[in-house]
Amino acid sequence: MGKFVVKKVKTGIKFNLHANNGEIIATSEVYSSKASCMKGIASVRKNSVAAKLEDQTVEDFEKLTHPKFEVYKDKAGEFRFRLKAKNGQIIAVGEGYKAKASCLNGIESIRKNAPDAKLVEEPSK
Repeated sequence: MGKFVVKKVKTGIKFNLHANNGEIIATSEVYSSKASCMKGIASVRKNSVAAKLEDQTVEDFEKLTHPKFEVYKDKAGEFRFRLKAKNGQIIAVGEGYKAKASCLNGIESIRKNAPDAKLVEEPSK
């Protein structure tokens, strides 16, 4: 089972979603409060299951409605994804992948892990 790890950073609070193997599969923005971070986690749990896949790496891709995962290429030429909620806000992002298949596997891992992932709070240092 995956886990959401909530931790304080210099500018606020954020979460990382970890897969069973401990790898980080998605990261959040930095939130100003713990309450808003918890709402972000709830949104990822809900939207990751319902989200469609919009592949922006293909020509003439179909623009889909939210919620959705957007797959795109970054400036370095790596494949990345972002999960957008029903309101269009980005609620989680993935790392850069050299292969598109790996990026798609990351999305599938989020769909599998996020709904039932346990919640862990990293102790403050």
